[in-house]
This record gives sequence, structure tokens and C-alpha cells, in this order.
Amino acid sequence: MYYRQIIEPILRSKLRNLKYSAGLIGSGSEVLGYDTPQSRDHNWGLRLFLFLTEEDLRTKSKQLDEVLRQNLPKSFLGYPTSFGRPDEIGVRVPKQSNSGEIDHYVMFFTIRSFFKDYLDLNPYQEIGVSTWLTLPQQKLLSLIKGRMFRDDLGIRQILMKFEYYPRDVWFFLLASQWSKISQKEALVGRTAEIGDELGSKIIAAEIAKDLMALCFLMEKRFMPYTKWFGKAFSELEIARKISPVLKRILYSKSIKERECHLGKAYSIVASKHNSLKITKLMETEVSKYYNRPYLVIHGDEFAKEIMKKIRDPSIRNLPTIGSIDQIAGRPELLEDAQLQSILRHVYLVKESAKRKPTT
Repeated sequence: MYYRQIIEPILRSKLRNLKYSAGLIGSGSEVLGYDTPQSRDHNWGLRLFLFLTEEDLRTKSKQLDEVLRQNLPKSFLGYPTSFGRPDEIGVRVPKQSNSGEIDHYVMFFTIRSFFKDYLDLNPYQEIGVSTWLTLPQQKLLSLIKGRMFRDDLGIRQILMKFEYYPRDVWFFLLASQWSKISQKEALVGRTAEIGDELGSKIIAAEIAKDLMALCFLMEKRFMPYTKWFGKAFSELEIARKISPVLKRILYSKSIKERECHLGKAYSIVASKHNSLKITKLMETEVSKYYNRPYLVIHGDEFAKEIMKKIRDPSIRNLPTIGSIDQIAGRPELLEDAQLQSILRHVYLVKESAKRKPTT
């Protein structure tokens, strides 16, 4: 509404021939549709991105900024159009202007500069495997959940590239998630066996979260970061069936009870895997962990079968460590585009080593 009723008429009047795209994509709870009244305490309000051509950004951005400063109303629907200066970490909040000039939150980019800043990539080039594996799902989600209100420059076509992973990358992430689960599934019983009830509960909770992440992958939905993880999970098709079981895992008071509910959760996700029809039919009931009494789904077997279906040898030869979301949980790594760019070299070096001839 802010764009249609306020911004667009100003631009039509003052810069009649300007070609641009306008919308709101990228970071922000409101982009995902998860904002609450609490969200208003940082970087929330009447903000907008305007995408310009390279030439117009260079020659007209100052004029455009001035036009908005001089012509925007002081408020829209009761919200200030002006914002205070960024604090030491860059946070801005709406602030009523006491002068005639509006310090707006309309940001100017080219399509190329936005993607360089947000994902550290060139959006006009093909996205390589190492790049896909270092793009946090939170950021991918914030691209496809955003809204474009006008698109003279064709950014919607570029955003379509990020709708979901290519087939082989998707298979690799599925296999990696099953592999991650397999590394922990026997430990719930093992820790309880030595009297570590707290450790058993913690591992069971970690497996529950790993199963949830697997469900996002199986439904081809990007998962958000921790704050919105449970909320977004509740919107998955499988959530209604598995959520009560996951809660029982967390509330279990004994290893037997915990193992019983884990077995039910494993069965649900294994059946979901079979419904994808990407491998042979897999066993959906838990069984003993080799000669030990712990009941597991044998996630490593799922991983092996999925990896067999990957066509690209550069992906098939990678260790099933997964993507940045699967190997890291630190917020600074998931948010810093420069660090993500550096991490790509881990995958590139591994691919190179696999291709190197032996002597």
C-alpha cells in the first residue's frame, strides 16, 4: 500500500521515465510473514527496495533520494515514513520527522549489487554446486518469500533461480541429513545405559530437530533460522502427523518411552521418504543397531541409497557433510556473506582432490 499509494505516484510525477523494480526481499521478519508487535523495535516499518539500472544508480540516485526526502508525507496509516539514524550495529527505527525533510528507509540497489551484498554472487551467472552448498536456507527463503510490486528490470526472473535446489544438490542434502541422523540415533540408548539421562534427553532433542530439518528437505521447503524454525515447521504437510510424536520424545521420562516415540517418528519420516519414490523402498520399522539393543532406523542406509541416484560425479564424490546449514549453527557464519564465500573453497578443494590423478 505504501508503494502503490505513496511511492509510485511520486516517482511517476517527478521521474516519469524512470525504469525500476520495487519490492521488499531479503532480511526481515515481515518478509517471511512472521513479524509480531515485538518486531517493531528494529528495522521494521515503511521500508522498500528500489532496483535501478547501473547508469541510473550512478546518475540519478541522489536526485531520487532528494525527491523522496522532499515529497514523502510524514506518516502513512499512522506509521512514520522517517527513520532515526542507524545505531552502532546498523539498527534503525521509525522516528517522527520534526522538520520538512524525511529521512526515509527506501534503499537503492542494482540487481547485481543487491545479490553481491546479500549472497556474494553474480545473479546473472549459473549457480555452481559449491555456491548452492554455502547459501543458508534462511536467505534463500527470504528471497522467495519477498514481494515485488513492480518489475521493469526483470528481477522476478532471477528470483526464480532460487526457488529450490537443483535435483542432485537436493539429493545430496537429503543424504547428508540422513547421515547426520545416523551418527546420533544409537546414542540415545547408549547414554541412558550409563546413567546419563540428561545426555540422553539432549541427544533425543537434537535428533528431533534433525528429523524436522529432514522434513523441510523432503517437502522441498527452505527452513528459516532458529527463531522461526518451529513456526515454519508447523506449516509443513507432515507436521500434523509427526509433531505430537516429537513432543512426546521431548517429554519422555525413561529411555524405553523415549525410544518408543523415536521409533514412531523414524517410521513416519521413512514412510515419507518412500513416498518421494527417489530410491528403492526402504524399511520403515526400527531394528537393532548391529548387535546392540538400541532400536534405530539406520539412517546411513537411506543416505547410501540416495547418493547412488546422484548423476553429477562432483557431488556424488563429496562426503555427506551437507550444506552450511547442516555443518554450522553459528549465527555469524549463517549471516556473513564474506565468510560464506570463503567456505566455498572447502568444497572446491575437495572436488579438486577427487579429480587429481594418482601417481
